[in-house]
Formats: sequence, C-alpha cells, structure tokens
Amino acid sequence: MARPMPRLFLIRHGETEWSMNGRHTGRSDIPLTARGEEEITSRADVLVGEGKPIDPKNLCTVFVSPRIRAHRTFHLLFSNVETPHHILTEEAREWDYGDYEGLKPSEIQALNPGWNIWTDGCPNGESVQEMENRVDTVIERVREYHRQYKEEGINTRDVVIVAHGHFSRVFLARWINFPLRLGTHFNVEPGGVAVLSYNHNNLAEPALNALNLYAHLR
Repeated sequence: MARPMPRLFLIRHGETEWSMNGRHTGRSDIPLTARGEEEITSRADVLVGEGKPIDPKNLCTVFVSPRIRAHRTFHLLFSNVETPHHILTEEAREWDYGDYEGLKPSEIQALNPGWNIWTDGCPNGESVQEMENRVDTVIERVREYHRQYKEEGINTRDVVIVAHGHFSRVFLARWINFPLRLGTHFNVEPGGVAVLSYNHNNLAEPALNALNLYAHLR
C-alpha cells in the first residue's frame, strides 16, 4: 500500500500584546497574553492527540522559533501528550525588522512613505533576498524529511513548524514556488494553522491544503 502523502503543519504563535496593536515584532521577546495562552491551550484539545490532525505517532519533528511567544505556543500545543522531538532554530525566527522593530505600520510610513516590506526589506534588518534565502533553507529541510518518508520509508509522515506571521506568509509563498512578494496575499492569524502537502501524489507538486484552521478570524 502506498504511503499517504507527507504533510507540514505551519503554526503561528498565539496572541501577544504587540500582535494585538499591530507592532512589528521580530527579535523582541514578547510573551503571549493570557488570552493567547488560553486560546492555544483550547486549540491543543482538538488539534493534537491520538486520532487528531496532529497525531504524535505520525509526527517526525517540530521546528520551533526560539522566541518565547513561539516556544510557549509549542509547549502549550503539546501539553497533553509527550513532548515530541523538536529543534529550536533561528532559521524559524520572524523577519528581522531592523530599524522598524516595535513600530506600527503608520509609524513606519511616517518615517518612510511608501515603504513595502515585500519589496524593500528592512533597513538594518533583513533584506527581501536574505529572508527568501532563510525560508528556502527551511523548506529544503522539510522536503528532505518528506522525501525520506515517501521514497525510503524513513521517518514518519508529518512535520510541524511553530513560528511567526511574516515568516509564515513568506513560507506559504515559497512553498508553492511563488515569488516572496506574493506572501502579502496570505492572511495568517495568531494561533492559525496552515496545512501544506503535495498534489497528485507527487513531491514535485507542492500545494497549500488549508489556511487559518482553528484561528479566531477578524
């Protein structure tokens, strides 16, 4: 019997004070709000466990951003099961906003009218090309896990990433071989879950299966 296609669950961290008020949160280590923790905990009950979308027996590994908002989200999601194998990696960190860290979009526009992160990058932070290169590196790592599972029977089916908003939007665009700038068209809510896999039982046809599952859409 053919193995089912491998999947990637891409999860944005829960709500923080800065995500509530629209501040660019890159390298700053902002914790989840109490409501953010409650929402992730309630999500864990329906998302993670035996027979649930993220079933520990199918889980190969989890890549986690080291920022506390992502790391805490990971631990809350898996609080009802044995902590799975996971890798804390700076490769999954948020876009480095440089001089615009902590600023709201209106404040950035006052400093630099017309600025667009998707084409301009961030002064004294990460450029568009640097962000694309970093995300592409993570994609290559995930696809190698998937290839080993599908073609060699090594590992198990699923990979999870717990990361950030702009990181996830870039990842979605690059996963389906779109230019990074098209990530602007994906909305990724705090705590939202995206599912990425492949079409036609073919690892050469990456696809987006679902977006913002379990999120409180605004």
